Amino acid sequence: MYDLEYPAPVVHGDQSDSPVPLIVALQGYADAGQAVVNVGTHLLQALDNQLVASFNLDQLVDYRSRRPGVTLDHNSIVDSDRMSLNLHVLKDDSGQPFLLLAGPEPDLKWEAFSDSVVQLARRLNVHRVVSLYSAPMTVPHTRPLIVSAHASDPALLKDFATWDSRMIIPGAASLETELKLARSGVETVGLTAHVPHYIAANDYPEATVKLLQAVSSTIDREFPLSALEGDQSRVQQQLENQMEDSPEIAQVVQALEGQYDAEVERRRRRRENNLLQPGEEIPTGDELGAEFEAFLADVADKDTEPGDD
Repeated sequence: MYDLEYPAPVVHGDQSDSPVPLIVALQGYADAGQAVVNVGTHLLQALDNQLVASFNLDQLVDYRSRRPGVTLDHNSIVDSDRMSLNLHVLKDDSGQPFLLLAGPEPDLKWEAFSDSVVQLARRLNVHRVVSLYSAPMTVPHTRPLIVSAHASDPALLKDFATWDSRMIIPGAASLETELKLARSGVETVGLTAHVPHYIAANDYPEATVKLLQAVSSTIDREFPLSALEGDQSRVQQQLENQMEDSPEIAQVVQALEGQYDAEVERRRRRRENNLLQPGEEIPTGDELGAEFEAFLADVADKDTEPGDD
């Protein structure tokens, strides 16, 4: 299923028995705005890294469903794209180690793949795993991008928006891996960036930045963000220019803003009236944004309940 690199790289820094966090960034499941794949690409390009293990994609990928590109040059085949699903050890800006599993989501053998990740986590003394996702949402790009979370331990959710309802979603190799890791005693966190649905098919650097910031706070690692923040400003300006040039686009965004702001205000009033206790502070704008996402979850949950006759 996978091959370990030999000689093995140093994973734990100066303390050979210290626990290390793992980031899982698999491409192909939920990656609106290319946020997940760009997290993996950015970290590998920006930070020192060494290969730890490589998975055998002949066992995991259906090449007919995601055919690799082949280069023809003057009537001759000269190259073909090579996919890879690898585990690397990286050092953050302060020299602290962490692991990154990045590449295409397996099409096949999810059970065997997730078992292999659990095995590697035990072998490398992984204590916390953060899996990354990015979903298209009916939110405007003119409001702060929200990152919601789910986790094996509720204490890990305190800084994030959550979906406080029961739902069934399509499965994924990373979700299966999260489940098995949690059952094996490893802390797991899933982070989902909420990307405006009308730009989900294009690169959206803000989602990549917000995911990395969320990961940073979750595993206590420092990442270089200045290049991505520059891309974020550039894309944001392009979107503003498109709104100025197209009244139709501006109208759609304004409608989303109105819907967003109305629900945020409703949640704010509800919280002030029902939930604010003596000594508590009025929530910030970011907290209100998280409350709005929770409101949507409440609505979805209520819609599934039997109505009163």
